[in-house]
Amino acid sequence: MPADEAGLKKAMRKNPHLLEYVQEFVRRHRSPPEFHPVVDRKMGDEQQVNVIYPIGDPLFVHVFSTASIPISYKSVQPPMTPDLQPKYRRVIQQVYNKAVYMDPHESVEKFEKNLLQLIDASTKISENVTDGDGKRIFGDLFTEPKIFVTQHELDLIKYHAKLAIVLAGPLEPLLRDPYIEDIHCIGHDNVSIVHKIFQAMPTDVKFESMEELDNYVRALSERIGRPASMARPIVDGTLPDGSRINLIYADDVSVKGPSFSIRKFAEEPISITHLIEWNTISAQEAAYIWLCLEEGMSIFFCGETASGKTTTMGAALPFIKYDSKVYTAEDTIEMQVPHKVWQRLATRDFGPEESRVDTFSLLKAALRSRPNFIIVGEIRGKEGGVAFQAMQTGHPVLSTFHAASTRKLIQRFTSDPINVPITFIDNLNVAFFQAGVYREGKFLRRTMFIDEIVGYNEALGGIMTRTIFLWNAADDSHMFKGMNNSYILEEKIAVKRGYSDKRKIYGDLALRTKILEEMVSRKIFKYEKVTEITKEFQKKGVSGLPFPV
Repeated sequence: MPADEAGLKKAMRKNPHLLEYVQEFVRRHRSPPEFHPVVDRKMGDEQQVNVIYPIGDPLFVHVFSTASIPISYKSVQPPMTPDLQPKYRRVIQQVYNKAVYMDPHESVEKFEKNLLQLIDASTKISENVTDGDGKRIFGDLFTEPKIFVTQHELDLIKYHAKLAIVLAGPLEPLLRDPYIEDIHCIGHDNVSIVHKIFQAMPTDVKFESMEELDNYVRALSERIGRPASMARPIVDGTLPDGSRINLIYADDVSVKGPSFSIRKFAEEPISITHLIEWNTISAQEAAYIWLCLEEGMSIFFCGETASGKTTTMGAALPFIKYDSKVYTAEDTIEMQVPHKVWQRLATRDFGPEESRVDTFSLLKAALRSRPNFIIVGEIRGKEGGVAFQAMQTGHPVLSTFHAASTRKLIQRFTSDPINVPITFIDNLNVAFFQAGVYREGKFLRRTMFIDEIVGYNEALGGIMTRTIFLWNAADDSHMFKGMNNSYILEEKIAVKRGYSDKRKIYGDLALRTKILEEMVSRKIFKYEKVTEITKEFQKKGVSGLPFPV
């Protein structure tokens, strides 16, 4: 993708701090950065990177590396100069003094409006300010003096006050950047990230002292409604944008000092066509999942941490029939279900013991509400038994689970603390396994294999399974081993569809494969658009498609 030189010039005219940054960078490195309004995944293949991209005025990101300089992440924003800091502190103190007389804010927008009004009430514009230390220039003994600032200084004060008080402070650029997957902070070292395009790298975001980090972590925990303390040093929660956060507060638990990790939440879910385009899953594998979900099969999406199993499960949700009643139970709010009838519930793990609600309780409530599909964010404990009870009573269940193979999955479900009888395991229809792999130095997510649960064999005392899809590491391809040999397609789905010739189901699989391939070739990647096409196909068949197949 060619650099947008005109776009860079326009951005620098509008944002003088960007102009100053680029000029200083070119002076030091003699290599002007390329400006890209959108970052392409192919940029991650380059050995050296020198890219600036916008994340919403006045914030920009610069990713840079050379043969001798490791890749790093720099947020470019209006700077707080040392000369301005004394005035900034005085203005903020006046804001706090005045805030006690204002009505409580009812929303973030109202909070921001109140803050800016208080800053205006505490300052006075003068382009010839000589009283930089904020001495009293006017006013009487009963009125706080206004602080004289230039228009440029006022703009900077408002920006940094909003950043620190309303937004996420030093983390704001990282939370706003749509290309970041994970944010990690261990002590007051530089914060590190995992970038969707450029992988893992350090950033320029850093807490200057342990005290500053300590205050930030406590404030962050209070903002999510789960205050961290020495008595409660580990906190899990959800940020306002839906990102998952884990905080470790006490320094006797986190030896290097308070730490946190954030799993970013995508405003728009990743679509199944995106995953096909990236070869995370093949179109045929996705078509198989489509048939399974359309016909009410229960599937567990399994893999290690950060393997992408939750993302894949979310991308597959449009395959559930559009008129289904869907029930979700999660520890941290993450799923985005595109169905109109959606009961969305979350656990509550704080407060008095009698007021807490765990996943086990949510699943028991789900059985009373008689949904068409139950989705569990992740099964870890005794709620797994309820999930299998739900399957036994005819409620399809989707969930993620930490396991690397079907054998390990069965071992974990039939052992403490879940203890599902092995004879119940065949209520699960499909086990889907995904992993993060390194191929030619790049980190990739791939569907490793898909197993069908055939049934319990009493003679052998175990569960029979059948692998129908398998990833070939040699050429990075996905092999279909289940042609004319799929238990779920032939004995479950074909039977539900009333096919006298069960092999007809493979035609349904081929049709859905072709629809997905056509969407990828036409670059239909928006989650909403993929959902709409899937829904229209479910309602009208091929006549509901916006393209021929």
